[in-house]
Amino acid sequence: MAEFLTDVKTLRERARQEIGKGPITEAYGADLDRVIQVCNEALATELVCVLRYKRHYYTATGLHAEGVAAEFRQHAAEEQEHADLLATRIVQLGGEPDFNPDTLTARSHAEYDESLDLIEMIKEDLVAERVAVQSYTEIVQWLGDGDPTTRRVFENLLSQEEEHADDLRGLLERLPRDLS
Repeated sequence: MAEFLTDVKTLRERARQEIGKGPITEAYGADLDRVIQVCNEALATELVCVLRYKRHYYTATGLHAEGVAAEFRQHAAEEQEHADLLATRIVQLGGEPDFNPDTLTARSHAEYDESLDLIEMIKEDLVAERVAVQSYTEIVQWLGDGDPTTRRVFENLLSQEEEHADDLRGLLERLPRDLS
């Protein structure tokens, strides 16, 4: 049977002494303030993606728009779930999720897009997904073992962002190049 690195009595004493820190204990190995900042940047990214996908959903037109718009709607819902997960994690870490619309696009890794051409919409969404994949991969690597819970949150987001990128690439491959 493996032994604890710290005896149980000491663990209990520390837990009582710093009860106000919630889940953050001496074992937490990351830069807490920076992790919260990175999570807020990712939250802004997800919110911009929700808005971009919603716009594309409502403005998609043309012969092939129905199926593509359905994909946009689904991605918007999943990006909202990502935002909710990040906001929850920020609060767990003792931070405040930043939903300020005045600074949202400046904090986001992804860009908002107002394309009206269906192919351009898909391309811009694919670019944003690729940015998220790259950003989240770097965040997962940066977190390492310092904050395994936040790392798992980003690993799960990364998996779905990769799926989104694959979905969009598939749409581009299936659609005729000239939709006019």
